[in-house]
Amino acid sequence: MATTISPPCKPQVNSTPSAEPPEQPPFWSLKPWWCQPWSIVSTGVLVVGGSWGLLHQLWISLPLALGVMAWWLLFLVLVPAAYRSASDQA
Repeated sequence: MATTISPPCKPQVNSTPSAEPPEQPPFWSLKPWWCQPWSIVSTGVLVVGGSWGLLHQLWISLPLALGVMAWWLLFLVLVPAAYRSASDQA
């Protein structure tokens, strides 16, 4: 019995040109699990809560909390906003 080899599938190309550029995927879909909002927030809560729970030292937990809040601002607010801004300009 002879085996037939079919040609590889060709991607379908839209025959009508579009004035809109192709959409970029959502920002969070590009990130691995450890860089998702839930993991960023839970890690920050665990760090600050663990610091307070183990040490009960405000002078340690407060700077940690400020650092975590700055980390959240950067990675949960500013970076996604910059991504959206860059995708809107493209």
